[in-house]
Amino acid sequence: MLRKSLELLRQEAAETGAGTLKRSLNGFNLITIGIGVIIGAGLFSLTGIAAANNAGPAVTLSFVVAAVGCAFSALCYAEFASMVPVSGSAYTYAYATMGELFAWIIGWDLVLEYSVGAATVAISWSQYLLKFLSKYGIIVPPQLVMSPFETATLADGSTVHGFVNIPAMLIVLAITMIIIRGTSGSAWFNALVVTLKVSVVLVFIALGWQYIDPANYQPYIPQNTGVFGEFGWSGILRGAGVVFFVFIGFDIVATMAQETKNPQRNMPIGIIGSLVICTILFVLFGHVMTGLANYTEFKNSAAPVAIAIEKTPYAWLSSAVILAIIIGYTSVILVDLLGQSRVFFSMAKDGLLPPVFARIHERFRTPLQSNLLLGLFIALFAGFVPISVVGEMTSIGTLLAFVMVCVGILIMRKREPDAPRGFRTPWVPLVPILGILTCVLMMVSLPWETWLRLAVWLAIGLAIYFGYGRKHSKLGNELKIKN
Repeated sequence: MLRKSLELLRQEAAETGAGTLKRSLNGFNLITIGIGVIIGAGLFSLTGIAAANNAGPAVTLSFVVAAVGCAFSALCYAEFASMVPVSGSAYTYAYATMGELFAWIIGWDLVLEYSVGAATVAISWSQYLLKFLSKYGIIVPPQLVMSPFETATLADGSTVHGFVNIPAMLIVLAITMIIIRGTSGSAWFNALVVTLKVSVVLVFIALGWQYIDPANYQPYIPQNTGVFGEFGWSGILRGAGVVFFVFIGFDIVATMAQETKNPQRNMPIGIIGSLVICTILFVLFGHVMTGLANYTEFKNSAAPVAIAIEKTPYAWLSSAVILAIIIGYTSVILVDLLGQSRVFFSMAKDGLLPPVFARIHERFRTPLQSNLLLGLFIALFAGFVPISVVGEMTSIGTLLAFVMVCVGILIMRKREPDAPRGFRTPWVPLVPILGILTCVLMMVSLPWETWLRLAVWLAIGLAIYFGYGRKHSKLGNELKIKN
């Protein structure tokens, strides 16, 4: 089995000069990158769904349970990131522990998650932008905000077909340009976006706290209906499964290892710091939302926060929340595009993908051609494919990556017990085992369509690996020469 040694990975991490990524990120940058992708529009919708259908006011406990589940994987990611400060995240870690084939599977699946995620979020971003503009009397022709496969009914009853979703394409291309200019510029833009949307969340918490009705917390844990997952303690657990997907994204921080100053110190800070900050914000947000309105009012609502805001005299908060969602989506797209290009960069450097994805721009020190190709592809996808086909960004690939990282820590503690580690996962093997169990349970709860999509994508990936990657693998060819 082809497997990269830690020594080889550290040599790659130490490379400098032309053809390498520029190290410009610090711990604060990494925390904002993590927050940028974790705090998205999901916070404003999934919180109400979990409260209305599963946990009631105890959705705050669901957030805590989900955060603990994420923490197991985050601690394992932090150890790997301090040991192997190379781009690629779980792909690179799998290469060092389970071999090239497993690394390809993980890398290929992460690419799908980031691509589909960026396209889906771009389409949703477009829809929320239209809602925001309509509040100020700005109307965009529906033909220019829908794919050719979608129709819309106008006020006069007539039906029009879409042509292209221009806003979705433009946001992907605009963010691609920001990424190409350099990671430090992307980090600055992301930090600005994160500041704005966190400010909206904090304003909602601060202003809403004054109008909390304690009666809405009675009972705090509604009695179970007799069905598993519908309130009671099982409802809290099911609610944790729902809001778990709000947290996913901290792993993208690990893809930035090769662009981080002092990664042994800063990578754990970025991964764990973003998770802790978001958990605190989520618990407070859920507490205020279920305190303003009774959890039953959120049933079948796509905008539960709007219902909560109606209980306050601050009507302008509704526009602010929509703005926060738009801003939140923007940073999610940015981090998804960053993560995808860095995984492609690592796979291309290893020879598993064409070298175009590993070429670095001399001035910007970023994978310019890779960013352009991927940005154009995702923009076309967002512009011409309906959201019903693109589908929601599922988490099965990320959960699979979490499992691989936790397994990898168990392997590396046995195979390389004395290897230098800037951060050590506590309570091994308990923490990695709990991480594996938590993620597997989450994967099993996902619908079969998600598994089918994963199987089809992996089949395509394996065909590419055995048709191209295996023949061009740098590690494999080096071993052939030595033998």
